[in-house]
Amino acid sequence: MEPITTQPVEEYMYGLLPQRDAILAEMERVAKKNDVAIVGPAVGRLLYQLARFVNAGRVFEMGSAIGYSTIWWARAIKPGGKVYYTDGSKTNAAQAEDYTKRAGVRDRIEILVGNSLDLIDQVEGDFDVVFNDVDKHYYPEVFRKAAGRVRVGGLLVTDNVLWSGRVADKSIKDRDTEGVRSFNKMLYADERYYTTIIPLRDGVAIGLRVQ
Repeated sequence: MEPITTQPVEEYMYGLLPQRDAILAEMERVAKKNDVAIVGPAVGRLLYQLARFVNAGRVFEMGSAIGYSTIWWARAIKPGGKVYYTDGSKTNAAQAEDYTKRAGVRDRIEILVGNSLDLIDQVEGDFDVVFNDVDKHYYPEVFRKAAGRVRVGGLLVTDNVLWSGRVADKSIKDRDTEGVRSFNKMLYADERYYTTIIPLRDGVAIGLRVQ
C-alpha cells in the first residue's frame, strides 16, 4: 500500500502514537509478518473516537480479518453494547476469538462467519456504526445493503477509500478501483449522509447519517 501523505508526514504522525498494549502490538506484528490487512493504530484510534462521538452501542463490521479493528470498536462502545464481527475465513475468526478473549472484550462481540453482505441481513435492527472493510469490488453492494441500516445520527465508516491513490488515476480501471470510486460517489451523492474523506493511512470515509 502506497502512503497517501508524504513519507515524512506519515512517520511524524505514527511517531506521535502512544504505545499499544501487548495484544494490539502482537496483532500488528502478526499482520505485518503474514501480510494480513488491518487498519493499523492510527485508524484504530480514529475508530475508537468515532464510536465514542456517537455513543455507539451496536457496531456492525463488514470484513473483520483477525479482529484488530474489532477490539478498537469493542473498547469504545457503551456498557451492554455489541460489535458484530464478520469474516469469510474460519481461520481468521478463530484467531479473532483468541485475541478478543485475551483483550478482555470477547463478551462484547458476536462472531459471525460468512459473507458479510448476507450476514447483515440476518441481524435485525439499525446500527450506530457500520464499518465497511470488505473486498473493494463489493463496496457499491455494501452501500446498497448498509446505508439504510445506520440510524439517524449514526455513522457509515469505510476504509481504503483512496486506495493508494489509484482512485485519482483515470487510467486505472480494475474492478477494485472502480468499486471504490463508485462507492465514494454513491456516499457523497446520498442526501441522507454528510460525508468527509480523511486522508489518513489509505483514506477513511466518514458518512454521518443526517436524515
